[in-house]
Amino acid sequence: MTVYNTSEDFKSFIKNPTQSQSNQLEVLNKISIQMSLSKIIKNFLSILVTKRRIFFINKIFLSFLSLASKRRGELKASLVSSKSLTKEELKSLNKDLSQTMGAPITFDYKVDENLIGGLKIQIGSLMIDNSIKNKLKKYEQIMLEV
Repeated sequence: MTVYNTSEDFKSFIKNPTQSQSNQLEVLNKISIQMSLSKIIKNFLSILVTKRRIFFINKIFLSFLSLASKRRGELKASLVSSKSLTKEELKSLNKDLSQTMGAPITFDYKVDENLIGGLKIQIGSLMIDNSIKNKLKKYEQIMLEV
């Protein structure tokens, strides 16, 4: 999928419905030889081309990764921090959360400087908001109620 995501020419070639099947199969064969793709993958991609469904390849790949992740028992988590975290900090946080949750966790990590400080973590329906922005919002609500 790296080829698909990094090459705009290849992406437009795949998504273009006016491309002939023979062109797409030829390009697919050349790519599969260069990337040493297995026969099963090559045949699968060929079927997508002949059935005119190759433009779904990105969605198919992402769905497959999601299913494989669920099958392995991995959890997806969203992590937002106020500052950029080092690889060691991310690794330590991942290790602690994985032990707490009892399953391996993969992070979708972002930096949001509007948080002022702290972290926001969402694992499925569980949301942990330990950001200063959230704490200030809570204090504001308390002051408005008084």
